Amino acid sequence: MVSTGIASLDQILNDGYPEKSSILVLGQAGLGKQALGYWFIRSGLTQGDYCLYVTHRNVSDVLRDMKGFSIPGDRIPDWIASDGSSVKCNLRDATAISFGIKQALQRNLGRRIRVVTDVLSPLLVLNQSDAMFGYWTQLLQEIKKHDAVILATGDEEMHTPAVIASMEQLFDGVIEMKLYEQGLTVTPLLRVRQMLGQPPLPGWFRFSFVRGMMEVVPNVA
Repeated sequence: MVSTGIASLDQILNDGYPEKSSILVLGQAGLGKQALGYWFIRSGLTQGDYCLYVTHRNVSDVLRDMKGFSIPGDRIPDWIASDGSSVKCNLRDATAISFGIKQALQRNLGRRIRVVTDVLSPLLVLNQSDAMFGYWTQLLQEIKKHDAVILATGDEEMHTPAVIASMEQLFDGVIEMKLYEQGLTVTPLLRVRQMLGQPPLPGWFRFSFVRGMMEVVPNVA
């Protein structure tokens, strides 16, 4: 198992994500999906893993966002980004993004690898969904040839239920995040829809960002 970087989530998942797996995090924009990627990367950097962050944003914006979640900036991953990195992320060239990831994997053979990316939804919007289904199928298969775990975030409201269902089939784990509104109370919730090697985990968990960490606890109705 590979630690998520979040102790309470590791406990829910029986020590973390399965090795050589692909994890999809779905939810509305602004819920903190990227935070799961930030702590996953941070955990890998502290353990000496090779970490790659693939983003349609620029490096300075991501680092600023990490700081907002109280994640130290003393260690940083390698980047494929729209700006601030030697390898550029151009959403109009999905093939180049895939090539950049594969090159990074080859350069780090023999190491445990963590990849985090936020390009799934933008690529789905800019390209035909059937083409992207084949694209992600091939890319995830290549990544899983290595000692690697990839975590991809997606904005659920940007896609039809059919597209979301198709993408979910490609990933070994699916984590969903949402806001539950009851009167004037708004509660951020998380659930594990599926995870390789584990039985279904019914029900939702509350999550919050406190004391510079993310905490996930059972939801009490």
